[in-house]
Amino acid sequence: MDASSDLVRRLRDRFVESGYTIDGVRERLGDMAASALAREEIVPAMRATRDGDPLAVLIRLWWLGAPVSMAAADLPLHDLIEAGLLVRLGDAVQATVHLQPWDTGSGAPAWVVSDRKVRPGDPAIRGDHVVGAGGASANLAQLGVTGPVGRALDLGTGCGVQVLHLAGRAEEIVATDVNRRALRLAGLSWRLSGVPEVDAREGSMYDPVGGERFDLVVSNPPFVISPAARLTYRESGFRGDDFCRDLVRLTPRHLGHGGHGRLLANWLHVKGEDWQDRVGGWLAETGCDGWAVQRDVQDPAEYVELWLRDSAEQGTSAYRERYDEWLAWFESMDVTGVGFGWIALHNSGAMDPVVRVEELPQQVELPVGAQVEEILEAIKLGHRMTDEDLLDAFLAVADGVVEERMGPPGADDPSRIVLRQTRGLRRTTAVGTVEAALAGVCDGDLPVRPLLAAIAELLGEDPAGLLRRAPETLRPLVAEGYFRVAQARASTR
Repeated sequence: MDASSDLVRRLRDRFVESGYTIDGVRERLGDMAASALAREEIVPAMRATRDGDPLAVLIRLWWLGAPVSMAAADLPLHDLIEAGLLVRLGDAVQATVHLQPWDTGSGAPAWVVSDRKVRPGDPAIRGDHVVGAGGASANLAQLGVTGPVGRALDLGTGCGVQVLHLAGRAEEIVATDVNRRALRLAGLSWRLSGVPEVDAREGSMYDPVGGERFDLVVSNPPFVISPAARLTYRESGFRGDDFCRDLVRLTPRHLGHGGHGRLLANWLHVKGEDWQDRVGGWLAETGCDGWAVQRDVQDPAEYVELWLRDSAEQGTSAYRERYDEWLAWFESMDVTGVGFGWIALHNSGAMDPVVRVEELPQQVELPVGAQVEEILEAIKLGHRMTDEDLLDAFLAVADGVVEERMGPPGADDPSRIVLRQTRGLRRTTAVGTVEAALAGVCDGDLPVRPLLAAIAELLGEDPAGLLRRAPETLRPLVAEGYFRVAQARASTR
């Protein structure tokens, strides 16, 4: 698949002229067909494109993988066949790759090139299969640093989609992959999307960039935890979750001062072990500020079914055997579940780096990447401020925090008081009467100490006792972003 620069330019021009962009496809397909396509159901999209107009032909050919007549395809067919991007089937042509528009958020059109989608009934996929951009790709892009950066590394670039998000923000981009074929298709993604020079290197983990440092490292690695490494794009061959553990441990060696790491990962839930201690242990060894978030967790059977569906093995003769083998392997390690989430690292240079591991199954405000530095700063403040510093700080309720009171109708007092974030991470936490009262009065104009003293008097409590207890309950509310520090004593570290 060696397309000349001239062929790439002509193909890109044809896509733009025909509206083969993410917005153009959404408008052409309509809501129902677009939603079905997101579920890998192509029948509604085939119906929506049966008129055979130029855009419909491009959608059928490059996205749906359907044959189209040579007469209907207004493309440089000979050159595309010669480049290996199309094959001739009598009077029709069919794409050998999946070529889809992609939204980078920049407004500029972009396209991602990968192997064709694998669907039930298709032949078994090759070991060096290059998977296209999907939900995990979008999740990592939303987690990335949103501002300009110097050197950026896309570790395990695959079809090259993360580079499309880095282009225009990073002064220099290095992209690596263990799969040579992935680098070839990624190069086509970048050229079609008008991305300038990318330093593409072949190799595993950090081997291609030994001794180099970056301002940003992003990685959607082969995190799938399986007994055998059959598919390069998703499985590493490491035992259990050792690959993700080692990726986290090694990343700080390649972060410059102030550098950030943004990684997707899977981790095991093991009988008799707290998964938060497991992942927190990975972060604690890095020397960086670290934040790990579990977005989803599946029991072993759900996990195996997900990835056997991913490789279109349901309904095949090997399905039950591989399902049983995978479950037996999990059972041998006392695995009770597998978590999926993200990990953010910041090489802040702090002598006492902070680590937070939490679960956030709810929808969050996007892009998360725009909030990470603020989130890490809140974690640092919550954990590093002394009790005295906290009592003397000028706190204010963060934007978007609301209070909810629950109890029987007509009751004088609520049975439960909740603070809820309507923005950002949209966390929810139950609080006591004192914390709720403080949230109602603190606006950054007065320090916490006199406010708590006044609350103690209103509630008929001993002020000294309340002040002794308050830092323990206020600290997590600061760390989790319910209160922001408007002002703090100069002695705060």
